[in-house]
Amino acid sequence: MTSKQLRAAATGEQRAVDSLPPSIHPQVFQHTVNQADMAISITDAKGNILYVNPAFSRVTGYASDEVVGQNQSIVSNHSMPREFYQGLWQTISHGEPWSGRLINRRKDGSKYLAELSISPVANAGGEILNYLGMHRDITELHRLESQVRNQKALIESVVDAAPMVIALLDVDDRVVLDNHEYKKLQADLGMAEPAPMLMSAVRASLEVDSGRSRRTSGYLFLDREVRLDPPGGRSPRWFSCSGSRVREDDTSTDAFLAGQGHDYLLLVAKEITSLRTQQEKVRVAALQVLMADEDRVSGLRESLAAATFRLEGPLNMMASVVGMLARRQGETDPMSVALAEAISAGQQALADLRSMIPGETREAIGPVNLNELLRDVLDLSTGRLLAAGITVIWQPQAMLPALQGAPNKLRLLFKALIDNAIEAMNTRGCRERELTVASKARLGGIEVDVADSGPGIASAQLLKVFEPFHTTKRGGGHLGTGLSAAQQIAAEHGGFLEIEPTATRGCRVRVLLPLHRRP
Repeated sequence: MTSKQLRAAATGEQRAVDSLPPSIHPQVFQHTVNQADMAISITDAKGNILYVNPAFSRVTGYASDEVVGQNQSIVSNHSMPREFYQGLWQTISHGEPWSGRLINRRKDGSKYLAELSISPVANAGGEILNYLGMHRDITELHRLESQVRNQKALIESVVDAAPMVIALLDVDDRVVLDNHEYKKLQADLGMAEPAPMLMSAVRASLEVDSGRSRRTSGYLFLDREVRLDPPGGRSPRWFSCSGSRVREDDTSTDAFLAGQGHDYLLLVAKEITSLRTQQEKVRVAALQVLMADEDRVSGLRESLAAATFRLEGPLNMMASVVGMLARRQGETDPMSVALAEAISAGQQALADLRSMIPGETREAIGPVNLNELLRDVLDLSTGRLLAAGITVIWQPQAMLPALQGAPNKLRLLFKALIDNAIEAMNTRGCRERELTVASKARLGGIEVDVADSGPGIASAQLLKVFEPFHTTKRGGGHLGTGLSAAQQIAAEHGGFLEIEPTATRGCRVRVLLPLHRRP
């Protein structure tokens, strides 16, 4: 080092010492800089090194006497773009501090990544006399940061490429993160966020199976099958859903000691619509056979009930006549005796006929997906609907809560309503033939509307149509208990059925069923 450089270094150190508060001894300042863990260097205005501390030597491998008098560029790898160095010098030469990362080279030629801060040191007149440089080796930190970024990118790539819906939800079912399949599902369903709907379906199934649900380590729920009914009459879609809890540590300062964090739910939903569609075809075929048998039994029950209903009237009238004859001519009158015997035989035959009426089979009560049940009835009625040229408008609520009820009885209820609608529209002069079936959840229950574009029902007939064997057809026709039986099934489930008057042609039947059957 030349004498001029020594004087400059001494001047720089003296200036730093002179600026110390009186309460700090100059040796304290010198010891602090020498023992600092960060590499510190002081240069002149041209970047020539005047002073380095021991940490500088540990990081770079250069001893103090090897670098003092050399330009600061001695530790530079010179691999950064020229524009980088130009911007650095332009900043500090204007008296502004600069900080950033650059590649340095040690004495042994090895490279390391340095996080560098340079502060200009000016005199009272604003003239820059020195530069204070402080840097540290962040090679390992950079490696860890790069590893975290790479892992994050890799995980995101895997999640986005996964052929299943993945979404991270907060405690309010708001989506925090999602993948491409989730966004695709959003577009397919035409809704903002399908995740809350999936979670509602999962929670409903968990409530239904709460008594027999299996616990799986690490999962809140596993392989829960749920069904969504998209708006617009589109085919239903099935998903197998699993959910696990994810914990995120709070990064705020207040949480440093408390160990606070946020809980999230990782929802994974795999679409199984194709598999369930095949299963549904088999199920509907079996259901069709079951409903056909039920229809035959129901038809037999109706016929026998109608026969007993028809026979009861004349027998009761004849019994009244025999009673009048007996009072006038005595009980030993041959005609009275003969008529009494005939009436007794008729009453016995009527009793035998009643005993032949098939009894109703008891059905287990369980959770019912009403949308699925209505789709069953429409599928079973497809042949008649096509034959009559009727267009079906299916308007389900995408997700309905489970209803406790008897599935087959409820199918009979809605089949009776749809059969009546088909008969009403399958007449001459009925040009517009539309059947609308809609479902929606109400407070504590579910409402189903079945509307047709047929001739409608006169106001005077609105109550009579629920009487057994009443018909609105001209000329009588088949007498049955369809609407009466439907009303009875609704009542058994704690609900009711009503026909809403319409100002125009057509008929709308509203069915309201509570979620839980009342005694």
